[in-house]
Amino acid sequence: MSVKEHHSTVGAIAEAVAEAAHGDLPGTKGHHPISAVIGTAITGGRQNAGTKGYLTAYLKQLESNPLRTKMLTAGTLAGSQELLASWLAKDRNKNGNYFTARVPKMATYGALVSAPLGHFLIWILQKMFQNRKSLRAKILQILVSNLIVAPIQNSVYLVAMAIIAGAKTWKQVQATVRVGFWKVMKVSWLSSPLCLAFAQKFLPEAAWMPFFNLVSFFIGTYINYITKKKRLAALRRKHFGDGAHGDHRHDRERERDRERERHSSPPHGHGPSHGGRPINPTLGSHHGGGPVPPPQDYPSLGQNPRY
Repeated sequence: MSVKEHHSTVGAIAEAVAEAAHGDLPGTKGHHPISAVIGTAITGGRQNAGTKGYLTAYLKQLESNPLRTKMLTAGTLAGSQELLASWLAKDRNKNGNYFTARVPKMATYGALVSAPLGHFLIWILQKMFQNRKSLRAKILQILVSNLIVAPIQNSVYLVAMAIIAGAKTWKQVQATVRVGFWKVMKVSWLSSPLCLAFAQKFLPEAAWMPFFNLVSFFIGTYINYITKKKRLAALRRKHFGDGAHGDHRHDRERERDRERERHSSPPHGHGPSHGGRPINPTLGSHHGGGPVPPPQDYPSLGQNPRY
């Protein structure tokens, strides 16, 4: 940048700040001129000043670059969903971080698989019912969405989740789809009609896909959180036994050992002994007939297994 261009840019910024300071910038009152100028620049420039800039700029991007905007939106939401669910469930990697290897994988899936597929399917759905505003057409559109679009999207989702979880063979992928398909479809059939009816009534067609992604973000975060909690609970049962019930079981076993010792110990000076104390036949000479020592500390869980 030349010195002349530099001075020109600085002069333009100073002019914009002065305009905002006097309250001449639409939508501002002059209290925070610098932030007003920066916010205006980020949200589409002066032509959008006085409007809801972020939303306006986003909708303009949806109209001018629909696929790219949807890919960025879906990738961000998918990665954030995995990160948020890990934080809620306290699911860390071996380094103790919530940013696990699944976060970038989920972001990649959202941007490169989910968004293009959803963009294409929703485009077909909208083309099929273009200029058809009757109640019958809207109901038919909801039925097509739930009976054709949703099964395709959910099948692709389950295949991608199986691959991200480490499936190596087609049989493993098939097993994942077979087990999870109807569970995912039930969730879709509960939420999709309401979301689509809302979109038909209140949203421009360009905003349908991001809206569906946002709803999926909240539902997916909850389901992911529950799944992680169940997996961590299963790991704890595997390493710690039955939790509190296991502590009571150890207490009962120690009490039984003491009872055996009292009933089976020979009189003093008779029978096998170790250091003048009778040997507990159930424990061997290592314990010397004394109280059973408490169990050692449980080992740490270590690194979570792969999904």
